[in-house]
Amino acid sequence: MQPNSTTSKASQIISRQDRIPIWALSYLFIGIIGTGFLFTFYDIFNINVSFIQTCLAIISGCNSPADAAKFIGLPVLLNLTGYVVGTTILSPLSDRYGRRNMLLITLVITGLGSLYNAFATDYSSFILARALTGIGVGADLAIVNTYISEVAPKKERVRYTSLVFVFAALGGFLGIWLGLLLTTSPAAFPLGLPFAVGNSGAMPQIGWRVVYAFGTILALIGILLRFNLPESPRWLISIGRVDEAEHIVSVMESKAVTKLHVLPPVTDVTEVASNIRPVPYSEILSNKLYRRRIVVLLLVWLIGYMTIYSVSAGLTSLLTTMSFSPPEAGMIAAFGTIGFVSAAIFSTLFGDRLERKYWLPIAAIITLLGSILISQPRGSFWLAVVGSIILFFGIDLWVPITYAWSAESFPTRARATGFAFVDGIGHIGGGVGVILVAALASSGTFSVLEVFLIIASFQIVSSIIGQVGSRTMGEKLDRISP
Repeated sequence: MQPNSTTSKASQIISRQDRIPIWALSYLFIGIIGTGFLFTFYDIFNINVSFIQTCLAIISGCNSPADAAKFIGLPVLLNLTGYVVGTTILSPLSDRYGRRNMLLITLVITGLGSLYNAFATDYSSFILARALTGIGVGADLAIVNTYISEVAPKKERVRYTSLVFVFAALGGFLGIWLGLLLTTSPAAFPLGLPFAVGNSGAMPQIGWRVVYAFGTILALIGILLRFNLPESPRWLISIGRVDEAEHIVSVMESKAVTKLHVLPPVTDVTEVASNIRPVPYSEILSNKLYRRRIVVLLLVWLIGYMTIYSVSAGLTSLLTTMSFSPPEAGMIAAFGTIGFVSAAIFSTLFGDRLERKYWLPIAAIITLLGSILISQPRGSFWLAVVGSIILFFGIDLWVPITYAWSAESFPTRARATGFAFVDGIGHIGGGVGVILVAALASSGTFSVLEVFLIIASFQIVSSIIGQVGSRTMGEKLDRISP
């Protein structure tokens, strides 16, 4: 077959996929991807509550719960630095060797990091374990979102990114609540869990270890399930495996026909490139269009993650500086995960109804409202709970929509690389944000309200920058990013 006929056939195959208006793979695959994502976000959030016990158990100089805020910044920063290493090195490999293969490798690395965390003996080994885990998590985030963007219907990419993010929300929910159960002292509800076991028997020393060991089990389940994933047809075409891509698209069409009976005709064929040797970094850094998108999205992620991680990794430690006891602080953060799950469900239902970048200021305003409520004078536990729920809703409405937007903004031959570049390096902002906010909270110079307003301000600035970004809603990927 001549090169031009190969390109023509590839374009027809992708146009056949693009005209399918519904999810045309087994919904089991969403569960498979979601299970891995559940572990990923379990790992991101499990430090939030459990770190106070970790600090007291193995860190020299950590003598009280309030000291945890002084020590949490470095492990979070090194964890997020691991994201940068993972995304910049491992994610581009998925542009060369496939989405599915690398999704297996990233989850293996993450699971090993979690296992190492469970056996950490001091601050240095704990930090090293967090860095190793971050390498796997960072790459996994990039490749999962790339995969979803390439197989989801073109008008529902946010919906299915958010649907997988529901599993992520459940992982965050599980990480915080399990930490509350295993690492805090029992207290009368709602100021704690009456059946918490954090001060029983050996649990003051090993409760946090059980939290990380449980994460290893979740990773193992995710690895076994991911063997069943099909490869992305778009990626197969990009490296010239056209016949394999056609087989998968034919299966997608057959499944869609069983639900719709008749598929729309192929009336709009967009030419796609096939059998191109991947040069991911060269592709996005030498192209003026993608360089501009990199600048915008990198700033969005860098500054936005300063808010995201100050809350998702550091909220419990921050609340202890407000004189909340560890069980109370943990409960406030745990209740906040209701907002996390609600935001994921909300973006699944409504995320595709508005241009991606317009959601960013909406989410930032919600975060600002939550920040104001949670920082009200000490003693108003339920007001802090409401603020926590709203705060989590605001940051976690922002995340899946920005995931989808970032994946759409780069071409198939470098999509994982482009996403990894902006999201991975952007995670450095998260680590810097946690250290900065912890320092402000511990200094005594700033009021609680001022600290939380600073946290919200990062997301506000990020959303303003995002307004110069490109429009992608409902468009074919190969037209958004040729």
